[in-house]
Amino acid sequence: MAINPMPDYAHEGTYSWVPTEWSNELLTQFDPLLVWASPLVCNRDYEGDISEKGDRVVVNGLIRPSVGKYTDTDGMTIEDLQTVEQFVDVSEADYVAFYVRDIEKVQVSGALTAPATQESIKSLANETDTFVGAKVAGSATAMPQVDVSGIAKSQDKGEALLEAVFDMMERLDTAKVPGGRYAVVSPKVKRYLLRAPDVANAAALGEGGATAHGVVASLAGFTVVSTTAMPAGVEILAGHRAFTTFASQFTNFRSQPVEKYRRNQVDALHLYGARVLSFPGGAQPVTPDVAVLNSEGLLKAAVKWS
Repeated sequence: MAINPMPDYAHEGTYSWVPTEWSNELLTQFDPLLVWASPLVCNRDYEGDISEKGDRVVVNGLIRPSVGKYTDTDGMTIEDLQTVEQFVDVSEADYVAFYVRDIEKVQVSGALTAPATQESIKSLANETDTFVGAKVAGSATAMPQVDVSGIAKSQDKGEALLEAVFDMMERLDTAKVPGGRYAVVSPKVKRYLLRAPDVANAAALGEGGATAHGVVASLAGFTVVSTTAMPAGVEILAGHRAFTTFASQFTNFRSQPVEKYRRNQVDALHLYGARVLSFPGGAQPVTPDVAVLNSEGLLKAAVKWS
């Protein structure tokens, strides 16, 4: 917080507080913790101008034009292109708030590296991922349950789970879902997938060394990642980022002195919302407030372990 008015003996560069630096530092730590709300799973094409909870981002989707057969006799039937509005509601508002002593001196380096603040950033990311994951899973099409309860060997369990991913690949291929797909799996699925020979040697079906960067595997057209924030009853979910949009904004940090103590309260709001979109050509609702069900570009599966 800047001293106002600035006394003659004070140097403004020393005593001014820069909220933008705090916001940038938080985002630098926050974004890498996301899975469901990451650019791998969600697009951020429609964020718009978010200022408060309750804001609404309007997405204009195009209804896919039909293709006709041309003859010199009948000519062409000219189609009036239609669009459908879809609403992305900024329904969530999470906050982080904490005290900082001597805020004029610590700037970014002090409070945002403290263990308590680090944990609060992790909690913000987990809240966001849990919300977005539930949105994605709620609109995904259910695949048959994967039953590995009668399989004894870990490698065989992994192969059975991998086969389920391949089933999803075939389904998405049939639906003409674009390349660059993802598969999000639970930690338990990850544990057995890594024992499957085809995943252990991902170079055979995809990219070798993928597990070196926090990715379970990169194969068969999927980037496979894992998270603890799996929706209830879902252990594998595959899809493409074009089908889900995520809108997010951290309001600028604010600082205010705390009466009686030589410390400042620092707080900020994280405003966000997500929606699974109607995709051109899909049999999806065309009214803005109706959620997409059984999306052709999002597939989910449960696993029976015992």
